[in-house]
Amino acid sequence: MPGGARRDGECSRRSSALLLALAPLFASCASTGAAPAIVRPLHTFSIVARDPETGQLGVAVQSHWFSVGTAVPWAEAGVGAVATQSFVNPAYGPDGLALMKKGVAAPEALAQLVARDPGEAVRQVAFVDAQGRVAAHTGKNCISAAGDHVGPGYSVQANMMENERVVPAMARAYEAAKGPLAERLLAALEAAQREGGDIRGQQAAALLVVRAQATGKVWEDRAVDLRVEDHPHAVEEIRRLYTVHEAYEHMNAGDLAIEKKDLARAMAEYGRAAELQPENLEIVFWSAFTLATNERLAEAVPLFQRVFAKEPRWVELLKRLPACELCSESQSKAILEKCGAK
Repeated sequence: MPGGARRDGECSRRSSALLLALAPLFASCASTGAAPAIVRPLHTFSIVARDPETGQLGVAVQSHWFSVGTAVPWAEAGVGAVATQSFVNPAYGPDGLALMKKGVAAPEALAQLVARDPGEAVRQVAFVDAQGRVAAHTGKNCISAAGDHVGPGYSVQANMMENERVVPAMARAYEAAKGPLAERLLAALEAAQREGGDIRGQQAAALLVVRAQATGKVWEDRAVDLRVEDHPHAVEEIRRLYTVHEAYEHMNAGDLAIEKKDLARAMAEYGRAAELQPENLEIVFWSAFTLATNERLAEAVPLFQRVFAKEPRWVELLKRLPACELCSESQSKAILEKCGAK
């Protein structure tokens, strides 16, 4: 449970209180024959949104609950995005996406699922569809401070917050932010945390952004898919990971440029990656390798020397590359000789 280890008596009291609070929910399930609702207290703050310029759809979330990214955020390219939280029922994710995929507008899709959920009073859920239609539900028994705000193409929602300022701060930050959708989603999380955030503190976060149109290849449809499973400063950590992600996106773009024999573009992309992650030896090494294998060895040598000085095992890696036909034996030897490496 969140908050670290507790004595057995404390755990027992907490569990008893939780079951007492949810007794009406289970009674309703028994009387109607419905399956018992899933009860996992993912009290949290989140945002779902559609970028009106790119059509991307995304979710960002933070909670004092381990691995929150496995239950709260759901998104499908060309369909919609869902955040399901509070005493969470993860089924709102796949079920909501299935309805929106059939053409059901987000508000109607959410209304249908809430109407048949005996535990709706403890649920907090938000939907946005590929047309930018939005809906949110905050059950009357969500733990305060709890609330949501629906704006143009987005919804922010939170429960068990330190104060009532969290939700308005998220809305303001999202609307004021510039740049890619992922940046704007992170701005909302950061604003929530500045206002106090989850009353229990931080533990896990997730950021999921999908493209406007589905390709049929899930790995291509997900533009950003990052998780922080357990960290005392989860919002800061998800921001750090996003920066790393962006650096590697530039590296990927550089690799594609090399395939097209556009060295100038490749080096520009690698340079941008290095700006974002100046201490990342992976980025420095492959930037140097690209220069060296494109008749620019003199420019590559200082970069190689920097890498080899910090981690000698990169020398051994370089020696293995000719066997994979990534470079010739003569190129590998020339690099090692110029760098004074063995």
